[in-house]
Amino acid sequence: MDKHSNDYAITRKDLRGTTPEPTYGGVTSFMRRKYTKIMTGVDVAVLGVPFDTATTNRPGTRLGPRAIRNASTIMAWERPFGMEFDPFDKLAVVDAGDAHFDFGRPLKVADAIEAAAYEIISQGPGLLTLGGDHFIAYPLIKAHVRKFGSPISILHFDAHTDTWADENERIDHGTMFWWATKQGLLDPATSVQVGIRTTNPDTMNFNIIDAPTVHSQSIETTIAEARKHLGDTPVYLTFDIDCLDPSYAPGTGTPVCGGLTSHQAISILRGLKGINVIGMDLVEVAPAYDVGEITALAASHLSMEMLYLYANRPAS
Repeated sequence: MDKHSNDYAITRKDLRGTTPEPTYGGVTSFMRRKYTKIMTGVDVAVLGVPFDTATTNRPGTRLGPRAIRNASTIMAWERPFGMEFDPFDKLAVVDAGDAHFDFGRPLKVADAIEAAAYEIISQGPGLLTLGGDHFIAYPLIKAHVRKFGSPISILHFDAHTDTWADENERIDHGTMFWWATKQGLLDPATSVQVGIRTTNPDTMNFNIIDAPTVHSQSIETTIAEARKHLGDTPVYLTFDIDCLDPSYAPGTGTPVCGGLTSHQAISILRGLKGINVIGMDLVEVAPAYDVGEITALAASHLSMEMLYLYANRPAS
């Protein structure tokens, strides 16, 4: 490729590698990866799901995928510091755009998200999804269970357990893991929730490493505890940005004080290298409440940590 070329979201020919271009201009895609719906030769596709009508507090996460993509251009010129290799050297990653659904037909949205995800992963690539409110994890998990079988484990970073009981099948970003567990999609015994700091009377026997515990013990202890529960099970990684303290991620719908620092979250993810990651999402970025794009930047960096984990998963 001509070293003076740009707009690699469109002009990129090789799906691997990192190629610098100006951070302040050009066509925006996640980390300047090629925009394409063609999955031939692709290891991971990035999919946006701009959905936020299941939120119970401040809306606005429908604009999250766009904000994360925009912030990612700041760091797209080289691999994140401390990684042993550039994930893009090992993984052919593309930006597959956004899932299509009709917001005016809310009862059909979940099926549309599941179909968009399954269309990609059924062709072979892994999936990194950018939300959107956290409800989208439910149809995404359903898509992965269709491919990998059930139950699967989740590695869940959040301020909330999202296991509030509901018997009426309402669309809600706080009930979806209750439903997923009741339906046999998830195994709480091999799942881990990190950063929790809200009261819920029914945690459904998930293994919880709450925020005060993360703060009071070493990062290595948190990593070891998470590894013990996850084992070698297939793991769906879901990261609600409100796991981070509002001082690190103000741009979210339901911020809760006392959360993780960005350093803690990055270190825990990097320390879990080798777990059997089968899919990933980063959700709940609401740019209208952000300050200086720090939430979107944290989300883009954490997304890269997820890709690094995926690149280090056990050989199939």
